[in-house]
Amino acid sequence: MNVLRTGFLLALLTVLLVFVGQVIGGPNGATTALGFALLMNLGVYWFSDKMVLAMYRAKPLSEGEAPQVYRAVREIAAHERMPMPKLYWLPTVTPNAFATGRSPSHASVAVTSGLLKIMDEEELKGVLAHELSHVKNRDTLVMSIAAAVAGAIAMLASWARWAMISGGRHDDRRGGGALQLVALLAVAMLAPLAAMLVQLAISRTREYGADATGARLTGNPHGLASALEKLDAAGHAHPIEDANPATAHLFIVNPLRADAIAKLFSTHPPIEERVRRLRSMRL
Repeated sequence: MNVLRTGFLLALLTVLLVFVGQVIGGPNGATTALGFALLMNLGVYWFSDKMVLAMYRAKPLSEGEAPQVYRAVREIAAHERMPMPKLYWLPTVTPNAFATGRSPSHASVAVTSGLLKIMDEEELKGVLAHELSHVKNRDTLVMSIAAAVAGAIAMLASWARWAMISGGRHDDRRGGGALQLVALLAVAMLAPLAAMLVQLAISRTREYGADATGARLTGNPHGLASALEKLDAAGHAHPIEDANPATAHLFIVNPLRADAIAKLFSTHPPIEERVRRLRSMRL
């Protein structure tokens, strides 16, 4: 069901992108928007993992530095017959983790130095199982594509604002000039919001799925539930200072400082609901 829902939402994002292109530039604009999205997704497919790891100054993690991480990842990967992902660490005291990569054979998992300090063995295994679930289900690719398309829609909406300033496409011969300006105004105001809401729906769906799969991989949903509670408390006290909103969806918990309004538009479901679902699981 989650796969069908995610596919529908991705299709909805693509339709929204083409519609915005149509409003701005007519049939040629729709074709250009679709072509631009395809090129952007191709770039995301090949290079998103390298860009994210570089953005957070991730460094390769050796087995001697974190044998418990290697032990847990190796055990889970072997059980699921997955390739061993590359492991990295982020130089920040804020506990968190993320996975990236276009496929299980090109995956990387990154943990922060703070994560290793506050997790016991079962909690750490739960976090790593959650991230490997994203890899196994190819969520890392799906969410990166969703973010790229949503970004393209936001950029086109910005173009719509400039088109409004220049008077639209000048369809006065057909009496459509005023309607065109109204359409541009609607696109400029509503398209980015709609794209963001669809992206959030995709991200939240995949987080619930990774929680459930991760709990089944370890056989211990309470370990992941306890880890989420610790991560949430630590993240509120010390959010990652240089976290980029464009990559927030990759982390196991939101790395950004969120007030009451921001929580409504968070890329992650409420921690309380995630914990409730995990603690009610019967394996």
